Amino acid sequence: MNEKVEQPAEQYRVENEPFYRTVSDEVETYEAAYAARMPMMLKGPTGCGKSRFVEYMAWKLGRPLITVACNEDMTASDLVGRFLLDKDGTRWQDGPLTLAARIGAICYLDEVVEARQDTTVVIHPLTDHRRELPLDKKGELLKAHPDFQLVISYNPGYQSLMKDLKQSTKQRFGAIDFDYPEADTEAEIVAREGGVDLEMAKKLVQIGQRGRNLKGHGLDEGISTRLLVYAAQLIAGGLDPLVACRVTLVRPLTDDPDMRDTLDAAVTTFIE
Repeated sequence: MNEKVEQPAEQYRVENEPFYRTVSDEVETYEAAYAARMPMMLKGPTGCGKSRFVEYMAWKLGRPLITVACNEDMTASDLVGRFLLDKDGTRWQDGPLTLAARIGAICYLDEVVEARQDTTVVIHPLTDHRRELPLDKKGELLKAHPDFQLVISYNPGYQSLMKDLKQSTKQRFGAIDFDYPEADTEAEIVAREGGVDLEMAKKLVQIGQRGRNLKGHGLDEGISTRLLVYAAQLIAGGLDPLVACRVTLVRPLTDDPDMRDTLDAAVTTFIE
């Protein structure tokens, strides 16, 4: 029996230490939350390191990590599981949430606000004192493994009346706020992950900060740390820095000609 349980867990283990630069007390806070098996919500803008943080903590705690990229077409069955037809008839296939609860993994629902509210309701029994998941189609009440924890990420910048979490969902989680790192820390991350020298990384961070100042003034979202790393990787690969920045820091963010000109000007200012 143990072999059947442990085998799927092993494939979800984070074998190598992910690079993560601590910026506050988030590691200690998360460790305390995991010790209490408290469901956690990571709040912050896109590309600021939420997913990397979860991966790092799963490695640090030695727990399997099952990640689900949420989207508006995702159904409850996509999370919980369904019966499938094969040559031998029907068989039950656990969804990622069910599998995580069964084997004691950390289940990470990335950008959970993208999922329909009727889908996210299925997590409620797992996020209170019950820690159980009703599998109605299968006729099973699954008690979560003692090591199971649910983590969701949430971008408050996208919240609206149509895309927000219900209070009944929010108040089942502890929360850690994330934001883009301080300039020196972000430059260190960009240099390490992007393969460029620190001087170039600092220039990219300055462009990122200039772009973030435009959020709400023509841009829906600022330039993320992830995009800065992409730019660095292209530069490290030999692409002209101006071209690399336009491909990663300007074109993906907007199609508005005036806003593109503004961002292009910022790139030209810092990249010579």
